[in-house]
Amino acid sequence: MSDGPRNMPRRWALQTAVLACASMTLFWLFYTFDVFTFFGSQSPAAREGVLQQYVAFDSGGVSEAFGSLSSVNVAVFGIVITVVSIIVQLSAERYTGVTRMFVRDRVNTFVIGYFVVATVATVWLSASLKDEFIPTAALVAMLSLTSAGLVIMAPYFGYVFWFLEPQNIIERIRQTAVRYAEKGAIDVEEDDGHLIAQSQILFALEELTDIANNSIAGRDKIIASAAVDALKDLAVGYMAWKPQAKPAWFLIGPGIRLNPDFVAMDDQSLAALETRRTWVEWQVMRQYLTIYNEALASMRDVNYLIAIDTRYIGEAAAKVDDAELIALTYRYMNSYLRATLNAKDVRTTYNVLNQYRMLVEFMLENGRHRAALDGVRHMKYYGLVGFEMKLNFVTETVAYDLAALTELAHRHASPLEGEILREFLELDRPPFVRDQEKALMGVRKAQVKLAAYYIANGEEGRARTIAADMRDEPRDRLAHIKRQLQSTDTKDFWEIIDRGSNLEYMAPEHRACLDTFFAWVDAGMSEQAPTN
Repeated sequence: MSDGPRNMPRRWALQTAVLACASMTLFWLFYTFDVFTFFGSQSPAAREGVLQQYVAFDSGGVSEAFGSLSSVNVAVFGIVITVVSIIVQLSAERYTGVTRMFVRDRVNTFVIGYFVVATVATVWLSASLKDEFIPTAALVAMLSLTSAGLVIMAPYFGYVFWFLEPQNIIERIRQTAVRYAEKGAIDVEEDDGHLIAQSQILFALEELTDIANNSIAGRDKIIASAAVDALKDLAVGYMAWKPQAKPAWFLIGPGIRLNPDFVAMDDQSLAALETRRTWVEWQVMRQYLTIYNEALASMRDVNYLIAIDTRYIGEAAAKVDDAELIALTYRYMNSYLRATLNAKDVRTTYNVLNQYRMLVEFMLENGRHRAALDGVRHMKYYGLVGFEMKLNFVTETVAYDLAALTELAHRHASPLEGEILREFLELDRPPFVRDQEKALMGVRKAQVKLAAYYIANGEEGRARTIAADMRDEPRDRLAHIKRQLQSTDTKDFWEIIDRGSNLEYMAPEHRACLDTFFAWVDAGMSEQAPTN
């Protein structure tokens, strides 16, 4: 948005003031010129002053002029109402709640009220004029009202178009939801204040979801992305003051319980949401899952954005030490992967896994090692699911991601590095069937890369653990793996990919350790080094 909600009314008022000043300046310049030209600079009329000459109304001329003044106001009011009604109606057909937002806006209320007052006042003025009495002050006031109504019409149309821009509608919904949630959780003193706020925030979340889904159906990626980002901003902003919320805010009230997303949940699940204090975040990501499924077949970029924003929510949860929300974030990332694998959409799975890995990396970098291990286990599980579904590239991608996470665990001296390594080495264990050589080759390449990293960093014990794990591999397969890793000498992949680098690429100092590693494997090393 180029203009924020607070700046646009000021800009509209400034435009109105400029037009009004320009109009009045132009009139008075020419009127003054005419007075002095017609009467002369030394005439009594000129000496009385230009303003005095103007307000010296003639009863006959004024009656005729002001008889049509009310008609002018009615006509302008009709134009404004007609144009605005058409625009609002068109927007309301696409976005839920537009009419409600429009009538609650202060600028819109002011303008409509202004035209009503001006029209009624001029109607009454037109009936008050008499030959023997001219209400000069009322005439000037009604002239000013009519002139201002004409002046504000054009800027007001600009304001209405701005008000109804989709991005502004989305931002207004988000701000309204945040305002209701904050008041309901912290500020409202009435007994049922938090219940009303709960219903309002649920309604706002559903509005954003409707906008996203309608935009996906209309192939409007920009608007759909804006709605997805608004859900993330709402959730992250909510976490900032969530610790200050009253206990009643986290109870599942009737407005939540009767919501379609909650009504089918059993009492135990609802009680768990209360205990974990995560019903708001649960509903935000529930809307994400709805949008995700809607976009899966038609707008995959939105799926990727949902994964990114879910990662942001998980990272924000880690910053405020909300372990329950971290676990909830994992559950929804897992749900995205399950939906994507069921659709056999390898590209989207690849992108979601990228965000999943980055989320686990954040946990490791910020000392949340147990949460990182949970993420590794989830990723391994979906790597196995991909293998069972014969989506070999998914399994290979998971293998490289787990290798990268194991390296990171070593660099950050994670106390759970050994467990993370064990999870990684189990990726090619049963229920694998060794008839899918391509997937198995990818897993082994990732493991060899990790072993080379360990050798280069003086961790011979862990490297030998990997070597022992590969002692039963056929020699021709190991030779093929070695040749491919040694021949990959460029970091950049030959296609544009979101990860930015070739998964098989090894740094030169790591590639130099391949001979050592494969010598251990060829020698049939059976010693199992400790991994703790």
